[in-house]
Amino acid sequence: MKVLIVGSGGREHALALEITKSPLCSELLCAPGNPGMEAIARCIAVGAENVPALVALAQSEKVDFVVVGPEVALVLGLVDELTKVGIKAFGPSAEAAQLEGSKAFSKNIMAKYRVPTAAYQNFTDLNSAQSYLRKKGAPIVIKASGLAAGKGAIVCPDMQTAEQALEDMLGEKAVFGDAGAEVVIEEFMIGEEASIFAICDGENYVLLSPAQDHKQVNDGDKGLNTGGMGAYAPAPVVTPEVLKEVETKIIKPTLDGMLQEKAPYKGVLYVGIMVTEQGAKVVEYNCRFGDPECQILLPLYSGDVLELLYQAATENLSELKVASNEGSAAIVVLASEGYPGSYPKGRIISGIDTKLDGVHIIHAGTKKEGSDIVTSGGRVLGVVGQGDSLQVALDKAYNVVDKVSFDGAHYRTDIGKKGLDKFLP
Repeated sequence: MKVLIVGSGGREHALALEITKSPLCSELLCAPGNPGMEAIARCIAVGAENVPALVALAQSEKVDFVVVGPEVALVLGLVDELTKVGIKAFGPSAEAAQLEGSKAFSKNIMAKYRVPTAAYQNFTDLNSAQSYLRKKGAPIVIKASGLAAGKGAIVCPDMQTAEQALEDMLGEKAVFGDAGAEVVIEEFMIGEEASIFAICDGENYVLLSPAQDHKQVNDGDKGLNTGGMGAYAPAPVVTPEVLKEVETKIIKPTLDGMLQEKAPYKGVLYVGIMVTEQGAKVVEYNCRFGDPECQILLPLYSGDVLELLYQAATENLSELKVASNEGSAAIVVLASEGYPGSYPKGRIISGIDTKLDGVHIIHAGTKKEGSDIVTSGGRVLGVVGQGDSLQVALDKAYNVVDKVSFDGAHYRTDIGKKGLDKFLP
């Protein structure tokens, strides 16, 4: 089949690498793609948020199947529009994508279908929100309900931070724009976070390996939040018992609930969980693959990734012979100087062709300038290592990280440490 991947980041590069391995893929297109994807696919300069142009592209190219990467395209209804013209697509409808597009919607779904999560309340009025905050105190979590490029969830250790977050969202300046027009104030949960990914066809699902992301920019989980500085899988904090609990108390009730809401969930349901003393609770839902988790999870799936996604999109997961998740993987992100704040662009990258068995390099924020590959984003590259154990995967990844460079590059040196510590006697 002729496949189109929508997006231009590390997540989409990872999808492209796996989909090109499938005997089902006769040709791969990417829109808009990136320099890494250009080596294995035909990239076409159509933006990932331009829904009409993407539909027109899929029609003109006679595409059989579209895999949508970014959440914005899903929330804007790309899958709905493709379905209208008879093109199959992997991802939820706009209505179902509200699980990420509106945190207020997702919290209400959790409450209605008794999915464990933090206690919360939604607000659109600053005075009411401030009054509620004074009653609850800190620490507390304040979230912009809409899409805010991964920056809308603020963990507030004190009242000053919390008050400022409310002002930024609901105050006159409206720093978060429409995304902050409604806010969710929820209790601060104590525990360890992990990421669970279920490939869903509306009723059935297939689980990928549980993963753990590293959001803070510096070692030891210090500094500002980022889009993710690295990840590893499987995450030992998600024991078989925890995973079973997640399935029975979170994933199944969520899918059943969305069916009852007449918005069946098809695509990848990414559940951020907190493993607490009271059990696993939902931190948030996402309606797409995580980045950088996608880069490590797809290589661990021993089956045909394209077949898995297609069967989910066509509501046929019950017919799929499910493959296992094998081995361990880790990704170390090389970021630009200044990230997650402002950062320079156009810095030449060297060592990007470094080869090592069990390692591959993912492009996230790169572009071509003449014969050079240069930086064009905050998170520039991801180095993925695979092995029979987490330690082997990490050793391989860091071996190559040391050989890749650009001016001002920085990365965390402790990716996977939490996982390794759990394996120690």
